[in-house]
Amino acid sequence: MGKKTLIIIAVILVAVMGGIAYLIGSGGETARNGMQESFTLNTSSDGSSTVAPSDSSTRKGQYVDYREGIVAETQGTKLLFFHAPWCPQCRDLEDDIEAKGVPDGMTIIKVDYDSNQALRKKYGVTIQTTIVHVNDEGEEVSKHVAYNDPTLKAVEAGIFSR
Repeated sequence: MGKKTLIIIAVILVAVMGGIAYLIGSGGETARNGMQESFTLNTSSDGSSTVAPSDSSTRKGQYVDYREGIVAETQGTKLLFFHAPWCPQCRDLEDDIEAKGVPDGMTIIKVDYDSNQALRKKYGVTIQTTIVHVNDEGEEVSKHVAYNDPTLKAVEAGIFSR
């Protein structure tokens, strides 16, 4: 086998093993829009290759369900979406998110409004469709209620205009 063939095989193995590790690490949960993390193949002048995580600003946006530890594990901009399945505005916002896709470098984390009272209390959430922008430590950066205009465009305007 030639050097290029071995490099291709190595890259494929790394990608497969990374996918398996991701599935094991996430408990089998998958993101609705995109991968948990994207990778870039870097080839040096001597022909050797490495696979490295891409910059989070170029990582494909994702819409995922809340689970313990996800805020700390997530790179880039993190928005907690307090969603109730019985809420028409929540369903409208979710439909808009899924139709338009989440912007690159952003993760929208769907938090069940009814079963996460501790998170609601922590962030002062009193109504479903509340979006909380959090930093890497899970501290609130800003908050927006999308009840009257349940669109991704309104969320971005409300969250990032502060």
